[in-house]
Amino acid sequence: MSRIGKKAVPVPAGVTANVEGQTVKVKGAKGALQLVVPDDVTVKMEKNGIKLDPRNETKKARSMWGTSRTLVANLMTGVTKGFEERLEINGVGYRAAVQGKQLNLQLGFSHDVNYPIPQGITIATPKPTEIVVSGIDKQQVGQVAAEIRGYRPPEPYKGKGVKYVGEYIFRKEGKKK
Repeated sequence: MSRIGKKAVPVPAGVTANVEGQTVKVKGAKGALQLVVPDDVTVKMEKNGIKLDPRNETKKARSMWGTSRTLVANLMTGVTKGFEERLEINGVGYRAAVQGKQLNLQLGFSHDVNYPIPQGITIATPKPTEIVVSGIDKQQVGQVAAEIRGYRPPEPYKGKGVKYVGEYIFRKEGKKK
């Protein structure tokens, strides 16, 4: 049984939420989001929030129950607070800068990498070696951060590359003489 799925998702003040069939639409201060819940899960609007229940007792329905509840909770967090992912750049001459609607990355290649910033995402570079990706859709923020990291993931010998803030890089010992 899902322990997280049993709880109703509370609707914070200043947020309007409505359920139409399997679609949950949420509108708040930062914007509007919607989610189509899988058919294995029923969605109901109640006075204390949005309640989700499995349609039947199959393994798939029960596994989608908690997942769907968390996705609906992420909608509420997104339209009220938003989401943020921080990246750190390590390496001599490695840096990032936002130029208009593109993120310009210098990552030790013979050319600069220009990453077009998608709609609904804000990228800031407080320092040349720090990138802050923010937006209201948790999945999109994580995807953009992963794509930026994917250009030059941290290598295990010197730790050079793009990494998440707080990410531990397993370091290897170099060659012996």
